[in-house]
Amino acid sequence: MVTPIMRLRSVSIAAVVALLLPLLGLNQASAAERLKPFELAYTTSGDMAQVVTQVEKQLTDHGFKIVGSYAPYTNAAFPEGETVSAEVIGVTNPALLAAAAETRFGGYAAVQRVTVTQVTSKGATQIQVAYTNPTYMANAYRLKNNLTDVAADLGKALGTQQAYGSRKGLTASDLRGYHYKFLMPYFDDPHHLAKYDSHEQAVSAVKAGLAAHNGGTSEVYEVAIPGKQQTVFGVALSGPAGNKCSGDQYIMSRIDFKAPKSTGHLPYDILVSGDRVYALAVKFRIAINFPDLSMMGSNSFMSIMCAPGAIEKALKEAARGTVAATSTQHS
Repeated sequence: MVTPIMRLRSVSIAAVVALLLPLLGLNQASAAERLKPFELAYTTSGDMAQVVTQVEKQLTDHGFKIVGSYAPYTNAAFPEGETVSAEVIGVTNPALLAAAAETRFGGYAAVQRVTVTQVTSKGATQIQVAYTNPTYMANAYRLKNNLTDVAADLGKALGTQQAYGSRKGLTASDLRGYHYKFLMPYFDDPHHLAKYDSHEQAVSAVKAGLAAHNGGTSEVYEVAIPGKQQTVFGVALSGPAGNKCSGDQYIMSRIDFKAPKSTGHLPYDILVSGDRVYALAVKFRIAINFPDLSMMGSNSFMSIMCAPGAIEKALKEAARGTVAATSTQHS
């Protein structure tokens, strides 16, 4: 039997909780909010190059700086008989740079990726304009700032038709402690690619390695984080002979099989922090953008089993720079 006193206690507890949540900067909705890695801005048709030009204008008109772009594949064969072409545009702004400067490895989030992907399937062609979800990435990369303002600015610039990349999504808490499965790496289990005598030497070596296309790598962008010795590079991977499964097209043509396309997984990152050169553990980097990817079967982690090691190898070769740049490199 429920007595008036019991009802009063229940109401009092609920009232206290309701008062405390705003003080903690939370509410019931945000506490339960599930985030997804990508946002589809809109779909269209027509000439892909013209769409890219229009997207770039929309971005710059809304205060974003384009730091680099590349086409990871053109007319590539994807699952289900699809033909896919893609353009990835790296963008930043003062809010992203400020947030990146606040944490030890915040540089990974300094550049958001905007994508234009053309998909032809069964005779019909669609162009998808999308971008990485800043709030998802802010939590995955453990920033102090959730980048909700940046997300809003990207929405104003391009649109917010549909969040995607995970069926159920992940909470902020899930993302901040994310790893795909038991014994799989976390955000703070990076690959240690190289060490040099100074930050300047490390940056020069990475630039030289990318310019020389070591390991099939190429530079997409380079962004220095203001106020600290940290520089992030966007790295395209061609997958050369002998290390084919490091390639952007190799990986995406096997695991990016759902609609809309998760092109914003690319490019990979090299982070120079102080005198050391890092990259996110490739298994973590793939899983954070494809959290629903199955371990076994078609279009699964097993279908790209060779990729994590191959990508790490390519990034290490880039980080070693040229012979001259690495003359004082530490092993």
